[in-house]
Amino acid sequence: MPNIKSAIKRVQIAERNRLRNKAYKSSVKTLMKKFFTAVEEQGANPSPEKAQEIQSLMNQAYSKIDKSVKRGVIHRNTGARRKARLAKALKQIETPAAS
Repeated sequence: MPNIKSAIKRVQIAERNRLRNKAYKSSVKTLMKKFFTAVEEQGANPSPEKAQEIQSLMNQAYSKIDKSVKRGVIHRNTGARRKARLAKALKQIETPAAS
């Protein structure tokens, strides 16, 4: 443990930031997993209400990813890659002939 007052404070701040970052990363993973599960369950032709639900899950995941990037929890390119994976999965259920 540090003895200097400023070093003690930095340890506390680092721990607080670590926990906040962990919560953001976890929620991003959870939302992505929910989206992929919903897409997998629906298959090629989802009903209109299910398609709306899938779109809603995608929007939630996009929002959380963008907030994580804005706060510096995840890198810009990581956020872009995750959003691209979500879009690709949605595209494959919308146009099954292309897959």
